[in-house]
Amino acid sequence: MNIAIGTTNKAKTEAVEVIAKKYFDKPNFTYVKAASQVSEQPMTHDETRLGAINRSQNAIKETGAQLSFGLEGGVTEIDGVMYVCNWGALTISDGTTYTAAGAQIILPEEIAQEIRAGKELGPVMEHYTQRRDIRQGAGAVGVFTQGLVSRQMMFEHIVSLLLGQYLFTLAHE
Repeated sequence: MNIAIGTTNKAKTEAVEVIAKKYFDKPNFTYVKAASQVSEQPMTHDETRLGAINRSQNAIKETGAQLSFGLEGGVTEIDGVMYVCNWGALTISDGTTYTAAGAQIILPEEIAQEIRAGKELGPVMEHYTQRRDIRQGAGAVGVFTQGLVSRQMMFEHIVSLLLGQYLFTLAHE
């Protein structure tokens, strides 16, 4: 099975690899920096979901893989409270695309204020934690859950939801 992953971000690529290896015998992974075609900091569920879809669809077009994954992190506000939100998309070679959302947690107000001021979550988190490349590892979710849930774990859940939908469809064709 040739699988494209529309990113080179370690937390995202490892999430896809861990889950895909459970279901496919010797999958072959190709990593591409697929365009999300949304802002650097998606600010709504809709924008974050669209970014995941675009990454997945662009990755399959660029690679000719049998299926592809696009994963996108963003933020959303509900009743004036900012949450981290995450979406994923799986596209198969005929263009069919499945989507799923993941965990959401509240961001501290001091972080939310900086994002509302136009900053991107990744650099804000690096400043907040004094750690580099936080997006490649624990992510904001890892920081704000004291490591109980890492960014990779969160994306593994989304990948499981996506792959489960795909496998269900295959089983019922």
